[in-house]
Amino acid sequence: MERGGRHAWGQPGGRGCVDEDGPRCEGVPTAPAGSTDGRDVSGHPAGRRMRPLAWVGIASLCLGAAWAVPAQEGSRNVEKPKVDLALYENLDLDNYDLTLDSYGDVDNLSNYEELYDYGDIAPKIEVGTLAPRPKDPEALPKVGTTAPAPKPQPPTSSPVRPAQGLPSCLLCLCIGTSVYCDDADLERIPLLPPDTTYLYARFNRISAIRAGDFTGLKKLKRIDLTSNSIAWADADAFRLLPSLQELILPENRLTALPELPRSIVRLDARLNRIPSTGLQPEAFRDLKQLQFLHLSDNQLDYVPTPLPESLRSLHLQNNNIQTMHKDTFCDSQDHSHVRRALEDIRLDGNPINLSLFPNAYFCLPRLPTGRFA
Repeated sequence: MERGGRHAWGQPGGRGCVDEDGPRCEGVPTAPAGSTDGRDVSGHPAGRRMRPLAWVGIASLCLGAAWAVPAQEGSRNVEKPKVDLALYENLDLDNYDLTLDSYGDVDNLSNYEELYDYGDIAPKIEVGTLAPRPKDPEALPKVGTTAPAPKPQPPTSSPVRPAQGLPSCLLCLCIGTSVYCDDADLERIPLLPPDTTYLYARFNRISAIRAGDFTGLKKLKRIDLTSNSIAWADADAFRLLPSLQELILPENRLTALPELPRSIVRLDARLNRIPSTGLQPEAFRDLKQLQFLHLSDNQLDYVPTPLPESLRSLHLQNNNIQTMHKDTFCDSQDHSHVRRALEDIRLDGNPINLSLFPNAYFCLPRLPTGRFA
């Protein structure tokens, strides 16, 4: 090994050198003193000192590549999910059009309007439609001219009457020929359309029925005035109604029954204050179509007679009936007389003892309901 400012090289490649004036250096070859050709003792160029910078560049490229990989994976995750074709396996696409064509076989709407009779509904009035354009061009107003002012009309003293039937259809519900005025806070019968067939005016405060309340209503079949405060009805309030079949007046304050039309089939005047004197003599004799006569919970003293042969149901319970005539139901002179229609007679709740009048029931198909002891 040489000394005197020169390096001693041990192993090949310059490893294990010992400097004369300094410590031992390993793996770092140094240029000899006075060297000016840019090469170290091993013969490599001096640019080898730039290797650390190269390693920094390579490291930066590796880091950039590492950052690009997650970005590509994120873009892959944004892709649309695949359609699950198993959901559409059960659809019969070949017969789809056939199903739409056969829809009319399931729901036949061709006769939909025939199910309802729209003839009873008033025609629709269109408000705000424009007047038709006149054919004569001279009738059109000229541009730039003003129309003459209309002459003032003297005021009329007579009030304008509303269209017939309009008040009831504003206060009530009119569907076809039926008028529903239930719980409408009415104090009297409203003006009804002329083709009214059924009137329901229950749960109001109507106190009286006047002779003109139903004038001209020739098609009226049913009147239901349940739960009002009716204490009086004109004698001709119902007599002139040729089509009336059902008159329903329970839960009122009537003390007398008006005259009834011969077309009546059902009369229900339960829960009123009608005494026997409040019925006209032989009030039901000429009512040949009467089938249901319900006068329970009143103040009757006897069974009204004579009763028409058409009668099927007679309810007189909870009155003050104490006695009965032997001809009340049957003809005592004709023992072959049989009343097959009258099967429902209610006399319970009265002080009468029905067992005291055995000859009064021989023509009936069944005994009345009441006290027999």
